[in-house]
Amino acid sequence: MTTARLAPRALYEEVAERLRQRIFAGELAAGDWIDELRIAEQMGISRTPLREALKVLAAEGLVTMKVRRGAYVTQTSPKDLADVYHLLALLETDAASAVAGRASDAELAELAALHQDLETALPDTARFFALNEAFHLRLLELADNHWRLQMVQDLRKVMKLHRQHSLQKAGRPAQSLAEHRALMAALTARDAVGAAACMRVHMQGGLDAAS
Repeated sequence: MTTARLAPRALYEEVAERLRQRIFAGELAAGDWIDELRIAEQMGISRTPLREALKVLAAEGLVTMKVRRGAYVTQTSPKDLADVYHLLALLETDAASAVAGRASDAELAELAALHQDLETALPDTARFFALNEAFHLRLLELADNHWRLQMVQDLRKVMKLHRQHSLQKAGRPAQSLAEHRALMAALTARDAVGAAACMRVHMQGGLDAAS
């Protein structure tokens, strides 16, 4: 398969994004060896920007570099996944509490609009999970701590290695939607404690589906 030649602007970043999306889509599965020569030919680039892109993905935890063996899509253990969700729960429950306590009416209306989109997304699970991610991102932005936002974005990249499995788990999208309803109700009521508790339940549901 051949693709259009990439623009020279920030070439390694564009290459990293293409590979990132292939990993999230399962085209490059956990444990797969990344054939640098073949991928460089497919993208119409040299191996130099590809190697720089792989360094970016390695820093994100999506790729593992092995001495004299090359790059592989990261394989995570059940403990790795549990550790990621544990940190996500800590960070996102804190964000939910902050938003419930101090978000403006207009900001809560933004979240309500995103939630309403979620309500109409199913049975399109791909769209549902994209909107789910957008909701979480906006909530984190409204919580107004860029260090927390960056940490969550990095952790969610590792979490998405397991997205295909969680998508296929029977009943998970509907369960996730119910969890979002409870969270949105707590946010609207400006119940900081309740919002944190709802987010904690939501994170645990995600871990159970991905495990």
